Amino acid sequence: MSILVTGGAGFIGSNFVLDWLAQSDELVINLDKLTYAGNLENLQSLDCDHRHVFVQGDIGDSELAANLLAKHQPRAVINFAAESHVDRSIHGPEDFIQTNIVGTFRLLEAVRAYWGDLQGEAKQAFRFLHVSTDEVYGSLGKEDPAFTETYRYEPNSPYSASKAASDHLVRAYHHTYGLPVLTTNCSNNYGPYHFPEKLIPLMIVNALAGKPLPVYGDGQQIRDWLYVKDHCSAIRRVLDAGRVGEVYNVGGWNEKPNLEIVHTVCALLDELSPRVDGKPYKEQITYVADRPGHDRRYAIDARKLESELAWKPAETFETGIRRTVQWYLENQAWVKNVTSGAYKQWVGKHYGDA
Repeated sequence: MSILVTGGAGFIGSNFVLDWLAQSDELVINLDKLTYAGNLENLQSLDCDHRHVFVQGDIGDSELAANLLAKHQPRAVINFAAESHVDRSIHGPEDFIQTNIVGTFRLLEAVRAYWGDLQGEAKQAFRFLHVSTDEVYGSLGKEDPAFTETYRYEPNSPYSASKAASDHLVRAYHHTYGLPVLTTNCSNNYGPYHFPEKLIPLMIVNALAGKPLPVYGDGQQIRDWLYVKDHCSAIRRVLDAGRVGEVYNVGGWNEKPNLEIVHTVCALLDELSPRVDGKPYKEQITYVADRPGHDRRYAIDARKLESELAWKPAETFETGIRRTVQWYLENQAWVKNVTSGAYKQWVGKHYGDA
């Protein structure tokens, strides 16, 4: 038995692969294009592990996808592959259209052909699990109820629009062709191996380097925060027992404004790795112009996942963020290697002098 994981060298995908192989000997075929956010160092512990087969390639390469499916005969495909940073989608949306829409379409076509040729129990058991985001639902007002699985789609950035399109394609392939799909829409993930252009790792890396901690606007944008390993456990649970054709929202029940997140990271660093001069890290906070179309609030209602599949996050935000800060402090070599010159140039361009 085997599974095919796309985007398995990225942040969430690599955590999923590592957690999967910590609990199962089932072969993982890992297809990743290795763009800026795909990093084989995330999977270094699997070097020479016969249970992990890495293939560098694009989900938009129809021939490659078809060959991998034919060769390895996976019982499931878990699709993490995506361009996923809102800021990058504002500066360069075409990559998001190509990967998230065209790439998903081509992958679905390859999977549809493969699944169509399966017989008997193998065909009945096969699943295509598409990993998506809460950003497809748009922005909530302060008093609005949290996103449920039936909330209307109102994407506000090129990134979220491209993910919304991919969700619609997955749904259409189920309703039109009968492809046995599952979709998960998650809230903001955080944890080990997070590429340091996102909020939490950027704050940790900049704080330790003595750099400003750039906060958009007034810092009161609210997000629901989900520890990445909890997300991975939810995906495993949906893959095991989710109803075909259904959507499951995955959240951490941790709504917090960005500024509070930054203050929490600073306080943990004050405790675990204090500044030489004894001053608090929060002195490095600086406010920068808000990004265009910045959604004010996201909130996930994950009760369907809890009631149908008995899943709850294991980590509170307090335990998860402490684990995360400790991981970055203990893995400075990883941080140094991933923060390449190209990444530094991008941060400089986006945040200016900050």
